[in-house]
Amino acid sequence: MLIAETRTHLLFISVDRGKTILSTDRPLHEVHWFRSAAPYIHAHRNRTFTIAFTGEAIQEPSFSNLIHDIALLGSLGIQLVLVHGARPQIEAALAQRRLKLRYVRGLRVTDNAALPCVKKAVGAVRLEIEALLSMGLPNSPMAGARVRVASGNFITARPLGVREGIDYRHTGEVRKVDVEAIRQRLNNNAIVLLSPLGYSPTGEVFNLSAEDVATASAIALGADKLIFIGTGGLPATAPFPLPRELTASEAKKLLESTPGLPPELAGHLQSAIHACRLRVPRVHIINQHLDGALLMELFSRDGIGTLVTAMAFEDTRRAAIEDVGGILELIAPLEEKDLLVRRSRERLEMEIHHFTVMERDGTVIGCAALYPFPEEKMGELACLVIHPDYRQSGRATALLSSIEKGAKQRGLNRLCVLTTQTAHWFQERGFEPADLAALPENKRVLYNYQRNSKVFIKYL
Repeated sequence: MLIAETRTHLLFISVDRGKTILSTDRPLHEVHWFRSAAPYIHAHRNRTFTIAFTGEAIQEPSFSNLIHDIALLGSLGIQLVLVHGARPQIEAALAQRRLKLRYVRGLRVTDNAALPCVKKAVGAVRLEIEALLSMGLPNSPMAGARVRVASGNFITARPLGVREGIDYRHTGEVRKVDVEAIRQRLNNNAIVLLSPLGYSPTGEVFNLSAEDVATASAIALGADKLIFIGTGGLPATAPFPLPRELTASEAKKLLESTPGLPPELAGHLQSAIHACRLRVPRVHIINQHLDGALLMELFSRDGIGTLVTAMAFEDTRRAAIEDVGGILELIAPLEEKDLLVRRSRERLEMEIHHFTVMERDGTVIGCAALYPFPEEKMGELACLVIHPDYRQSGRATALLSSIEKGAKQRGLNRLCVLTTQTAHWFQERGFEPADLAALPENKRVLYNYQRNSKVFIKYL
């Protein structure tokens, strides 16, 4: 049997007694992906995302796919503010006139000769993006789409002025974002497109950093996400990979401890720290070379880029009644295999105060329970479960450590656990085999001889 993959179907070609039989079927992984994306589709609706992409990203062969993905986000009810760069396009326009943009300490100097090239290149890029967003050809990803794009003088700028003796001329910085005007367009279901140009009350035009425009607009709008699509993370020769999740404080430490970071990445991290401190809850850094990265980042639990958050993306905490559904979903497969004692929803609701959960992006990915027996100064560890996607990651050990810490805080000096198939795992973490008599009396009388669980004890 031969299997050929098309864009939407798997084509099965089988040869049976000289006959060729063709059949098609949608890949099951697409169904699984769509189902797993559903919580994010609901969560993102009516949210505001500021998405910045570089001029280099515009030159990528897959840029039209990125625009299609952005249009898809708009169709899902997400309010979008796009900020485009234009560095290579500006440099090409300058080269045509045998000019070159001057940089001093990483800042551009835009003189009278360069400014017309900047305006020409930025205008051409803006028109190209608007044209792609207007596409609606049959048999294209945007077939039937009606995307409205709003551009305008939404950014008020001021000149950088003279710094350390250098006059930066027509290079400026963001002074004010017209939040009311942008909100009006967003509420009318338009995508707002911001260019790296700003305007002064005196009628001047200033060359701005697209990154600064994106960061300032996300902060002013109170955006739910700020997304940078650029050359991505660390080079392949780096001694360590870029972490998938960072808090703002962790990102600051990374910047301070790694002076050799690529300038674009360092700029993204600095902007992320600034935005998170001014109440933008999440900043994503995505590699422009990976087709579909924007959708993978936004509609999967682990994403594909680097996430910088104002608060921890993953948390271990005491369970609440709202966690019952997530815990039941987590433990149900193990109950089916008879690895765990079955718990009804009613029982779990009554015992929820004994549980600790590990939550990742709003999803319960781990749980464990501690049942105290104060008279014996012993606690029972039960229902230690980690989601299959996160096993072999050290999270089970971390959850055990959290339970042990909680037991000590309650004045307990021992933990007991009953298990049928994970004895070695517990022994590797300091638990020792014990007799049934070692269990607290109230636990001993409830022992299920049919399950024949093994008993282990750990001294804290």
